[in-house]
This record gives sequence, structure tokens and C-alpha cells, in this order.
Amino acid sequence: MQKNRANRVIPPHQVSHHLDRLARPYFIWLYVFAILPIFMMVFLMFVDSEGVSPNFTFTVENFSILTEKSTIVALWNSIKFSILTTVICIFFGMLIAYALYKSKIKNKYLVLLLLILPMWTNFLLRINALYSALNSSNYFTSLFGIPGPNLLGTDAAVIIGMVFTYLPFMVMPIYTSLEKIDPLLHEAALDLGLTDFKKFWKVIVPLTSKGIISGSITVLLPCLSGFAISKVLGRGNILLIGNIIEQSFYNMDYNGGSVLAVLLLIIILGSIVIINKNDKEGETLI
Repeated sequence: MQKNRANRVIPPHQVSHHLDRLARPYFIWLYVFAILPIFMMVFLMFVDSEGVSPNFTFTVENFSILTEKSTIVALWNSIKFSILTTVICIFFGMLIAYALYKSKIKNKYLVLLLLILPMWTNFLLRINALYSALNSSNYFTSLFGIPGPNLLGTDAAVIIGMVFTYLPFMVMPIYTSLEKIDPLLHEAALDLGLTDFKKFWKVIVPLTSKGIISGSITVLLPCLSGFAISKVLGRGNILLIGNIIEQSFYNMDYNGGSVLAVLLLIIILGSIVIINKNDKEGETLI
């Protein structure tokens, strides 16, 4: 009897039931700290109150923040910098991933680990380190006495900061897509007379499109909603939609900040829904 019990195979539905019970604390955490704040912001969108107060009146005047010039400029800057950063990350991410894929390094995942290792450090520490590097009086100036340009407070500084921060998120999914390509396709493309460049452009790039889209999502969305990079490297000269949301909540304008936060959330969720409809197998979101 003991041997039979030891060798008894647990049915899959019982295994999934046990896993569901283990996941319950996570779902409670998710509902309390993610879903509940969203409902609170939706509520604050339609009320006029002094901060979070039981005394409030229903109104739609909070939506007037969407027509303010600063909001329109910030939204345009967010879209502009997000798209530019994503395009630059696609270019360099594809080159880095393909160079690593074609290399003869035995442990390629160790190289990828070294690439993403800086991501384990604090985000603000990395931004402040980049702040010192982009300053005219940086470490190179102190060591070699060569004055450099002061990029702080410019568009270039913000783009460099975004690319520096989010490039590993582009390299990883592209490299994963490259690893899934059948090696025989490379030989078949060369046998058909394609040069290395044409093989890369007509064969490799289309086959890694799912990885490119996945990397674009992971780069575009945080660039669209972030505010720390523009605040530190832009020195307050460049206003993004995330900066206005941060300032609104800092100044206890929870109503206007909630309007912009929910708008940004709708844009992010809408983009994910569109991608899921076009990719029903779920291969894009690796």
C-alpha cells in the first residue's frame, strides 16, 4: 500500500488546484496595492476635494487639465522621446544581439547576464552616475584635462539616459528570437545567392519581428510614463507627462493628477490590447 501511494500520480486538475491556493496571497496583494489605487484615481477624476478628504463634490472640471498648454507640450514630448528612444534601441539592440548570436562565445548567456547586471542596481544611482558623466566637469575632464560639452538640460541628455536605461530590455527579446531561428535557414539563404546583408535584412529581421515588437513594448511604455530621467538629466527644462503627474500629486492636486494618470493607463492598456488581438498566440510578449 505504501508503494502504491508513493507511485501514485497526482491528476493535473489537483495540481492546478494546489497552485491556485498558493497564488491567492499574490492576488490579494495585487488587488489591494494595484487594482484599488486605480479605482481611487477613477473616483478622484470626478470629484472636487482638498486632497483625499471625505468632503467632496462631483464635477468634470478636472478634465480641463487635458487642454492646458503644459499638458499638451508634455504629452507631445513624451511621445517624441519614447519613439526616438525605441527606434535607437531597436538599431543598437539588433546589432548587439546579432553580434552576440553570431559570435563563437561558448557561454553567451553569461554575456547577457553581464549586460543586464547594471539593471540590478538602483535606478536613481545609475541616472545620477550618468548625470556626472554628461556634465562638462566630469571624471574625464578631471583625469585628462579635456573639457567636454555640457549636455545636461538638453534633449540629447534625456535620450541618452533613456537609451542607457532601457537598451537591455531590447537586447534580451531580440536575442531570444534569434536563438529560435533554424540554423539551416542561414545556409539556405546563402545557397539562394543572398549576400550577408540581404540575408540579414530579408531573412533575419522578419524572423525576429516578434522579439523586436516585444522589446519595443518594454522600452516604449516606461519611456512614455517615466519622469525621473527628464527631471535629473533634463534639469527641469524638458517636461514629460510623467513630470506633470508627479508634480500634481506632490502638490496634492490628486484630482488633476488622477486624470492624467488614468489617461496614461488607458494608452498603455490600449496598446497591449491591440497587440494581443494581432498576436493571438502570445508570441510577441515573450
